[in-house]
Amino acid sequence: MKTCALLLLLGTLTHGATAMVHTLRYFMTSSSQVPNFPEYIEVGYVDDLQITHYDSDTKRYVPKQEWMNKVTEQEPEYWEGQTQRCLRIEQEKKANKELNKQYFNVTEGFALDQTMTGCDWDDETDVIRGYEKYASDGEEFLSLDFDTETYVASTQVANMTKERWERNGHAAKMKNYLIHVCAEILKKYVRHGESALKRTELPLVSLLQKFSSAPVTCHATGFYPDRAMLFWTKDGHELPEDMVDPEEILPNGDGTFQTSVGLDLSSVPPEDWDRYECVFQLSGVKEDYVSRLDRTKIRTNGETFTDPSTWNDNRKSTRYVPE
Repeated sequence: MKTCALLLLLGTLTHGATAMVHTLRYFMTSSSQVPNFPEYIEVGYVDDLQITHYDSDTKRYVPKQEWMNKVTEQEPEYWEGQTQRCLRIEQEKKANKELNKQYFNVTEGFALDQTMTGCDWDDETDVIRGYEKYASDGEEFLSLDFDTETYVASTQVANMTKERWERNGHAAKMKNYLIHVCAEILKKYVRHGESALKRTELPLVSLLQKFSSAPVTCHATGFYPDRAMLFWTKDGHELPEDMVDPEEILPNGDGTFQTSVGLDLSSVPPEDWDRYECVFQLSGVKEDYVSRLDRTKIRTNGETFTDPSTWNDNRKSTRYVPE
């Protein structure tokens, strides 16, 4: 349930295999009458790695990475101060819910409000971008247009908030906060967690097929960071989207990621198979990882891998090599 509550805002954040862009995101979820779910949760992420957690059940703001404890070197009371901040927000959210019930004459029912704030920092160009998004009961509500310093409203109620915030200069203040305060915090966290955040882990890439006439799926797993691309090519040219079936990059349970892309070969003659390749690109790694389409390398139902040590396509090959 906790994961599902973040999907709406998380789903708007995607990356490609480009320059190293570090991200800091804070997700706040406020709910009422949701079984087995805290009324208030706040979590922080750097580069999609969770770094902090608070919820209204534990009432403690705690680190989720060992290196985050370095913040107390300059701020000894950091965790206690953040705990008190979350306690205040929790009480404010609860009070606002009661006011809204009276205003809209609602006495019961499920409610879920989400907020995301954060910033991106390109460590090569030093360019900063910021974000502020709101959602209510699974629907987009309000978001900051970083470039124009205005808000985009998704509902009539949101439009009233937009007009009020733009009149009092809230958008400009938020942009200033994101460019300066948020960016400096992000840079500090990246320094603290450099060994973990700037690491690269190469994938295991395999070719999968459920049955002989089914599409061939190129599956990459175990890679880090999630700024990666996986795609099919023919004669070295990337195939258009209408010819392939790409999937999202998803987290594994060990902190790495996985993704897949399918290719329908029903109209491709067998003699043309070797013109197709699956290409994996990982941010921070210069070489492409290429798996040539080969019927003998495809795993089907009931088959297993042996030690991936023999296949070399005369190009860069690593953990991903099948038997």
